[in-house]
Amino acid sequence: MKKLLLLSLVALASCKNSTELKTGTWRATIQTTGGELPFGLEIQKEGDGYAVSALNGDEELKMDKAFIKDDSLHIPMEIFDAEIVAKAEGEKLTGYWKKMRSNFTFIQSDFKAEYGKTYRFAENPESPESGLAPVYEVLFVSADKQDSTESVGVFKTSGSHVTGSFLTTTGDYRYLAGDIVGDSLKLSCFDGTHVYLFKAKIDGNKLIGGGYWSAPSGFESWAGIKNDSARLPDATKLTYLKEGYKTVDFSFVNTDNKKVLLNDDTYKGKVVVIQIMGSWCPNCMDESRFLAPWYKKNKDRGVEIIGLSYEKSADTSFAFPKIKRMKERFGIDYEVLLAGTNNKDEASKTLPMLNRVIGFPTTIFIDKKGQVREIHTGFSGPGTGHYYDEFVNDFNRLIDKLLAEKS
Repeated sequence: MKKLLLLSLVALASCKNSTELKTGTWRATIQTTGGELPFGLEIQKEGDGYAVSALNGDEELKMDKAFIKDDSLHIPMEIFDAEIVAKAEGEKLTGYWKKMRSNFTFIQSDFKAEYGKTYRFAENPESPESGLAPVYEVLFVSADKQDSTESVGVFKTSGSHVTGSFLTTTGDYRYLAGDIVGDSLKLSCFDGTHVYLFKAKIDGNKLIGGGYWSAPSGFESWAGIKNDSARLPDATKLTYLKEGYKTVDFSFVNTDNKKVLLNDDTYKGKVVVIQIMGSWCPNCMDESRFLAPWYKKNKDRGVEIIGLSYEKSADTSFAFPKIKRMKERFGIDYEVLLAGTNNKDEASKTLPMLNRVIGFPTTIFIDKKGQVREIHTGFSGPGTGHYYDEFVNDFNRLIDKLLAEKS
């Protein structure tokens, strides 16, 4: 009887640990109406679970700790209210990606992955039939033809491989990676919340017949024309103070439920940077990656940062854990306050001295006298190359100027 019990326990333990996931690089895809959207996954053992990162060009974006439950791999992305759940069968994963939207409904798409594959779109790419310029003037048009968005496409090519991004007035499309396949450009990105697929035909100096799919069913058409001097409207002229105002004013709570005001003693006589953002926002995430270490290095110079976080819900039981997780993930030492919900119209109401909030993030620079000196809409992240470098240089120049002024 004891021997039978022992054999049963061994069998149970063996069954419990029967799902072993291969570690290394996997080629993953998510299904969209434009076809499969590919991206890389790096999976490594970490304690009793797995460390998983999404690979997009130069970016390795770490997800939350993954784990095996029953026969499936679970990859949570709590900061984005998203997850991947996929059944593990040898060198294949099959399942779904699921994400909660701002209205608390869910979207879902099929997910697949294959071990040991490192290509994006073309497994054995031939020399491209057409060349790709580094900069394009791009126009995106909504499916119903009612809205359009001006953009700048910036690309780097190495043989048939392409990396780059699209810049808009409210931010960029982060790290895109792909290939030139025949006469076509194909790019994609997956970072947990952004699920982007771009295709277009290269026709001389033009990109034509473009499609942009955001999973599972979003679609816009687009086209581009080579233009080395393509620029967006001045990001410092889009959001501004209404006539009669010289500064912003607010009273919001931090995650300790303590009210914080801009005219608190902590901020008097200092240069203050206000970061309008949200934990759900990848462009804000990129800005926080810059601001958090910058603040650690520069706070003793007489500068402060305050984050105003606009979340999917203003309920503190929902929003506070999101903000705390974001602060921990990016090492944010400055105050991040719950300011409201992530609807742009509602966000604008919380700061009525502004003409409007048109994008997350938006960055407000305040001098030692408490007056607004500049408001910058959007953020060109590191995926945009020299545009990111320009932002960093302009940021530092402005801060140096404001710090040099007398109170």
